[in-house]
Amino acid sequence: MLLITELFIALFLTLFIANYLKLQRLRRRYPPGPAPLPIIGNLWTLNFVLHYDTLMQLAKTYGNVFTVWLGQKPVVVLNGCQAIRDGLISHSEELVGRPKTPTYQDLTRGKGVIFSTGHNWKQQRRFGLMTLRNLGVGKKSLEVRIQEEAQTMVEFFAMTKGKSQNPSPAIIHSVTNVISVVIFGHHFSRDDKEFPQLIKANYVIASRLGSAWGRLFDAYPWLMRHIPGPHQDIFKSNAFMEKFVKKEIQSHKEKGVTEDPQDVIDFYQTKISRDPPDVASTFDEHNMVRLAAELFLAGTETTTTTLRWALLYMVKHPEIQENVQKELEDVLGESQIIHYEDRKRLPYTNAVIHEIQRMSGIIPVGLFRETGKEITLQGFNIEKGSLIIPNLSSALFDPDHWETPRQFNPGHFLDKEGKFMNKEAFLPFSAGHHVCLGEALARMELFIFFTSLLRAFTIRLPEGVENVKMDPVFGGTLRPHPYQICAVPC
Repeated sequence: MLLITELFIALFLTLFIANYLKLQRLRRRYPPGPAPLPIIGNLWTLNFVLHYDTLMQLAKTYGNVFTVWLGQKPVVVLNGCQAIRDGLISHSEELVGRPKTPTYQDLTRGKGVIFSTGHNWKQQRRFGLMTLRNLGVGKKSLEVRIQEEAQTMVEFFAMTKGKSQNPSPAIIHSVTNVISVVIFGHHFSRDDKEFPQLIKANYVIASRLGSAWGRLFDAYPWLMRHIPGPHQDIFKSNAFMEKFVKKEIQSHKEKGVTEDPQDVIDFYQTKISRDPPDVASTFDEHNMVRLAAELFLAGTETTTTTLRWALLYMVKHPEIQENVQKELEDVLGESQIIHYEDRKRLPYTNAVIHEIQRMSGIIPVGLFRETGKEITLQGFNIEKGSLIIPNLSSALFDPDHWETPRQFNPGHFLDKEGKFMNKEAFLPFSAGHHVCLGEALARMELFIFFTSLLRAFTIRLPEGVENVKMDPVFGGTLRPHPYQICAVPC
């Protein structure tokens, strides 16, 4: 028995050393980075998550283009504004691919937009952009709907009469109703039984995709598929979301194809019914389900989370909140309705909204890209088929582009004359061919919802509460800790 044990240990050590030496040879083909260990790579060093601060610390040692190993998979990290723009913009064509990671594949089966690649991605993204434009995204037709939901949110806040409240339910409900009308053609009532389930499913997917459990699934899918854990909830929530979308599609089918499409599903059904049979077409019900589910997830999570951060930053910086309210009063006067076009007359307010996005950086690390051919980045040759990931927060905190990168400072977006100015390091929606599909909608919502709330209320902490947690809850997005505020009528 002792001999068998000793042989087993010897075999294990031999395989361990052989794998270690193999990794050391392989890593020479990639940009520098921390030495990977057999089996786990750099997962231990990374605490099993791709945390933006950890990646920025590694960049100080290895440079702004470096390699980390997720298990046995090398991933090239782009850190800082210049490296990210060089990769995502200058080499956007070469980095348009998405790798077929186990998580992406199990969730989407290669369908949809966010996680798909190649011909499928091109057709679905083109359709998505065209349909959102047809439905009024970025135009006044959808702006009216956002204004209505903003007013509903204001009325909900007013019902508390300045008493302590959790602002999240009102924010989530109003934002969700905007994207719901775009995708499904209807909004949710406050007593809708499926609404809380949808919000919970959204939360699980968004919070756990970037967690340690998600990284472990990608590194060891053969094991993680068969053991219980929080990662299994991602797939359960995704299944619930797809089931809901299929029910909406069935409801649309029963009404028949319309001559006047009113939502994404209408447009998709019209596309399928009218296009001649084509073996190269990717327009089918599987892609319709994924496109609708992804638009709903992204259109709800990003805007609601940013608005929750916005209120926190206003209670943290009451003097900035007061300056916003003064500008709104001076410029808009007695006008009852706030328009997106008003942002051009409200440079300070516009700067504050952008600074909220910069500081909250709710998508800290972008999704994986895959090189379609060999490229050169910052002097490094990157092989075809390599995994690339942009550390987006490193651009938002890049000291070469921001005067006070870790401090909330609306002046980052104002010139010496007080006029609004954008910055090339402002990349909250990512960049290149994979820039956020709903960027125009998100910008319009953030401006109208934020200004509507600050025009109606002064946001304060409840009596007896002096501090708020400003450190984020890490996941697929960076969320604030739960909190209470008082919305005091102006």
